[in-house]
Amino acid sequence: MSRPRSFRRVQFNPNITYFKPQGVPMRLLEIIELTSEEVEVLRLKNIKSLNQVKCAKQMNTSQSTCQRILVSAYKKITDALVNGKAIKIIKNQLEKV
Repeated sequence: MSRPRSFRRVQFNPNITYFKPQGVPMRLLEIIELTSEEVEVLRLKNIKSLNQVKCAKQMNTSQSTCQRILVSAYKKITDALVNGKAIKIIKNQLEKV
């Protein structure tokens, strides 16, 4: 049995939850789902320019977990951009705002 997930602090709630390639109907697109944790770590790292240690501290998680979330987010976004897929931001059930 795995250890229960701890709460990660997510302080950003986007108003827009879908991004898609222009000119392609949504019904024809594959959807990549980004969690709110992934969006938060991208915001802290790339917009607020925090280092990994500060990102982890703000999200109330370990540095290695923060890195895993970041890598996952970059991989999903790259897949969507390179392969013309839509991006959907989903809310986590365990998030603590």
